[in-house]
Amino acid sequence: MRQSTYDTDNELMDRAILVSLVTQQVKRGSSDPEHSLEELVSLAETAGVEVLSTMVQNKEARDTKWFIGKGKVEELKVMADELGATTAIFDQELSGAQVRNLEEALDLKIIDRTQLILDIFAQRAKTREGIIQVELAQLSYLLPRLSGQGKNLSRLGGGVGTRGPGETKLETDRRHIRDRITDLKRVLDELVRHRSLHRERRRKSGIQQVALVGYTNAGKSTLLRELTNADVYVEDQLFATLDPTSRNLELPSGNEVVLTDTVGFIQNLPHDLIAAFRATLEEVLEADLVLHVIDSSSPMREEQISVVEKILDELGAAGKPTLMIYNKIDLCPGDGSELLPANRPDALVMSAYVTEDLLRLRETIQDRMTGDTRTFILPAERGDLIALAYRTGEVISQEVDEDSLRLTVQLNKQDYEIHGHKLDAYTEQQQ
Repeated sequence: MRQSTYDTDNELMDRAILVSLVTQQVKRGSSDPEHSLEELVSLAETAGVEVLSTMVQNKEARDTKWFIGKGKVEELKVMADELGATTAIFDQELSGAQVRNLEEALDLKIIDRTQLILDIFAQRAKTREGIIQVELAQLSYLLPRLSGQGKNLSRLGGGVGTRGPGETKLETDRRHIRDRITDLKRVLDELVRHRSLHRERRRKSGIQQVALVGYTNAGKSTLLRELTNADVYVEDQLFATLDPTSRNLELPSGNEVVLTDTVGFIQNLPHDLIAAFRATLEEVLEADLVLHVIDSSSPMREEQISVVEKILDELGAAGKPTLMIYNKIDLCPGDGSELLPANRPDALVMSAYVTEDLLRLRETIQDRMTGDTRTFILPAERGDLIALAYRTGEVISQEVDEDSLRLTVQLNKQDYEIHGHKLDAYTEQQQ
């Protein structure tokens, strides 16, 4: 009889074997299967799972019935019996039929990478919006897999893969789940409307916005805390923070911007999760400047950069003004200059725990967001141009005569590049 393992809260812990299938398609892809499996170990430990062992199957293509093939399933069952495993976690996404077949053959709880990530998000979501977003993603994932989830969701003792809607939706048919998804989307749309109103108020007030993005555990929340003295949870683990946090950041000039931390990215981030969190991630679309935070100490940093850039592209934020920040230089040998590739000469190499680096970052943000000071002489009757000048920067001084208005403006670089070119013909130098 298998032994039960309990954590400090006296809850049954999952004892898992992690399984990765490496096909020819995977080998031709951009991701590293070995790194992906290492990341799966970290994800499992983050979810509170005791990792007993890992197994890799090299195969031309995935088996439609057994995923890793019948022979490998039998090998996995022997290993599970010997180690006393309760769970098998697969590094790729499984179909409902594959989950059902594997459960019957192995007598284990079967979890895939997507379900594991969703489970972690379910643990971490604290705000009403975050909880709704996670439940929506979980239900969207569950709906096409109902036929394969019965035994999985009915296991006693809870644990990974059973948090959130799964426990309460076991006997619910597809119609009820679809109704719940519709209700959640309706509530989320209302929250999105309120978030959009807040963003619009910030925009009208002239407050500029900066968004932190990056691979999970790159140090975004630490940067937010050190830059703004924000009371945010910081821990060296994947998805330590989930709900977005916005704080005012004072620049060396004394001006303030709003700095927002967003959810960390990871390779193969579930599409349902991206869709559910799209409203939150729209903070990136509204940002005047994006800070892409990179873990300098990670041997996979270039691959992680690619993952973040791909997701930003999916969100429609690929063209946003971006500052690359190679963080955690204190964990790297040397001064970090060798980290910077030729195509990123203006990136910052820094540590969030070094005061001089934080000052340099503030100055760089200020330089990136502040354009030149220019003087415009505008016809007094052109109220549209006068309003445009006020929208594209901070008016430092103004002089009025009978026919014109002379405005000296500290330009907002991004706003001017988007809207301000109509003012070019009215610069003082051209008069």
